[in-house]
Amino acid sequence: MIEYFNLLNDAEKDELTDVIQTLFNQTYILEKKFEKKYGRYQASARYRVCERHLDFLMDYFKIGGLVLIENRQYGIMALKSNRLQGDKLTKLTTLFTILLKLIYDEKMNTVSNSIHVFTTLEELNAKIQLFRLWDNRALSITEVKKAVTALKKYQVIEVLDTTEELDSETRILIYPTINVVMDGMDIQAVIEQYQNDIEDEEKEDGQISSFN
Repeated sequence: MIEYFNLLNDAEKDELTDVIQTLFNQTYILEKKFEKKYGRYQASARYRVCERHLDFLMDYFKIGGLVLIENRQYGIMALKSNRLQGDKLTKLTTLFTILLKLIYDEKMNTVSNSIHVFTTLEELNAKIQLFRLWDNRALSITEVKKAVTALKKYQVIEVLDTTEELDSETRILIYPTINVVMDGMDIQAVIEQYQNDIEDEEKEDGQISSFN
């Protein structure tokens, strides 16, 4: 493994180091990301680096008990672990994740040929109210910003408007990463569980503790 790395030129070494650090930091690397400046998806150089050195990266992460998975269907490199935990998520971040998956599936079923799935904070809030997933407190802008920042960090969403001025009309692009985050989960069952748990005022954590 060390020999493989040493045979690379300096530019390739830097690219590989950057990719490793990025995966540790944000768990996912997307094949294409939406560039607000151009209004379209752009290919990711980091994803191409992962493809070129995939065998090396899989062996590298395996030493630490991690699994690097290439999901070609959605164009995602995902770092997974059954033993290690990533960042602890707030309850609202978890709820947003669940509802983003619900919205993503609904819209993909309606417009199956589209690769763009958009929502708004107003739509997310409407879903929270519809399913009675929050107590009587109004959602604070601080809580919302924390949730949006976490989801953006892990490549689950792209905020198409400035995050400094979040409001009900803030537009959000949902990446297919949401399918990996919620892989194999029965969304309706998770929502029903939350509906039961909301009665327990002492419950502070959600069902998903980490994106890893």
